[in-house]
Amino acid sequence: MESWLGGYPTLLQCWIHEYFPTVGKRGENWKPADNCGLPRAMRWSYRQGVLKVDDLRPILDELTPVDVIWRPFEDHRAWCVFDEICLYRGCLKWGETVVPYLPDRCLRQFGYRQYVPSPPLDCMMATDIDVDWISYHQSVIAVIGSSTVATTPSDAVDGYLEWYYCVSHPRLVPPHRDAPREVPVPVYDVGPSDPDWARVSTLIHRYLRQVNAEEEDPQFSDLFEALHISRSHCT
Repeated sequence: MESWLGGYPTLLQCWIHEYFPTVGKRGENWKPADNCGLPRAMRWSYRQGVLKVDDLRPILDELTPVDVIWRPFEDHRAWCVFDEICLYRGCLKWGETVVPYLPDRCLRQFGYRQYVPSPPLDCMMATDIDVDWISYHQSVIAVIGSSTVATTPSDAVDGYLEWYYCVSHPRLVPPHRDAPREVPVPVYDVGPSDPDWARVSTLIHRYLRQVNAEEEDPQFSDLFEALHISRSHCT
């Protein structure tokens, strides 16, 4: 059986670089603020990595909210203002192709607190797509009316993670045959909202994990103090 990757792989690779800076190897050609007239994907250059799929799975499973850049395009808002139509929830149509568009499942990318979303749409039953699109503002109100502006990039309502871990596949590494099937819902520290501080926090945390450092160990006390400072630094 062959596996196929749909869509445009270059865009997928650049999407990974934008949101997950600690995954894979990336080279940066320029800063977005300096070259806003160029296609965003040209920001990154390819670098050959050595990790295989089996190596990447545990790395992805160990990601925490501070390892993710939730809103990578904020530095572009001076050039392209956010359009609220991006929060339209419904079906999108291009020719004979109809696909669901569900921003309520990734509200943190829009700066809103994530809540348990509505059930997915059945676009096969959609009959008034053009009408829904024209009156998109009603959908926008419905999407953000149940939410608030996020106080931290990974902000979510109580119970969201429990719901997510029930309906999704939260782990890539399969459990041992005799291990219990339940996956415990993690409790994360509130991370910094500034992406530079988030990067510092991620690098320190990764090193401390690699060397199995304990906070009680005096030789790592300064690093743990730096880690706590970076996680509490919000701008």
